[in-house]
Amino acid sequence: MLRSLWTSASGMIAQQTHLDVVTHNLANVNTTGYKKRRADFEDLMYQIGREPGSPIEPDSLVPTGVQVGLGTRVIATPSFMVQGSFQITDGALDWAINGEGAFFQVNLGNGQIGYTRSGTWQIDDQGQIVDENGLLLEPAITVPNNADSITLSPTGVVSVHVGDETELQELGQIQLARFVNPSGLRAAGDRIFLETPASGEPIVGNPGEDGMPTVVQNAFEMSNVQVVEEMVEMIVAQRAYEANSKGIQTADDLLRIANGLKR
Repeated sequence: MLRSLWTSASGMIAQQTHLDVVTHNLANVNTTGYKKRRADFEDLMYQIGREPGSPIEPDSLVPTGVQVGLGTRVIATPSFMVQGSFQITDGALDWAINGEGAFFQVNLGNGQIGYTRSGTWQIDDQGQIVDENGLLLEPAITVPNNADSITLSPTGVVSVHVGDETELQELGQIQLARFVNPSGLRAAGDRIFLETPASGEPIVGNPGEDGMPTVVQNAFEMSNVQVVEEMVEMIVAQRAYEANSKGIQTADDLLRIANGLKR
């Protein structure tokens, strides 16, 4: 059996995964805080027909040898944590992180902390600040029922104005988390990332301190997907898929010719 059949098949499978990643990016082009992904490839093992550097004469060596590769596969789909553009809103609970590499923290309710770039918050029936899925902001902040307005400072201090008071009432301090390797976080869906051994442990701090970015009120971060780039990637994946399918057709033609030979 010709090796090219299986080599081309591996290329078609890899390009299918490539297309899956591209279409996932396009599907989330309007998802708040979404971070695009990319498919990375590696070549598979090689069959060595002649080892490079093998001696052929007492004073001569094979300069390159014979090495035939057996295809490709997807080795990683890293996230790109580049900051997306901001959408300005009138929502007092629309918050954005003004910088890359840091995340809001949410309590997942099972002892785990999730990390997200989405800053569209709500207030639940207990007055607690939660995300759109009802997950509590970590550290928890509770807004009193008689609050007239909510204010977020660039350093993450949440305050409210109550009744006839002239001064703002401070409710709590937002803390952000960053990681040595944010691409190593595991995507859990719902715009939530989870800590993994590859990401390292979270480094928690207040916005604007120790290298942490500041936060912005009345804005949220949009997806960092560029539609034009994804369309180009889709074309590249399609053409590579077609080229690999041609390789299978050509290998099949060669086998047909060989099977048709007469003595």
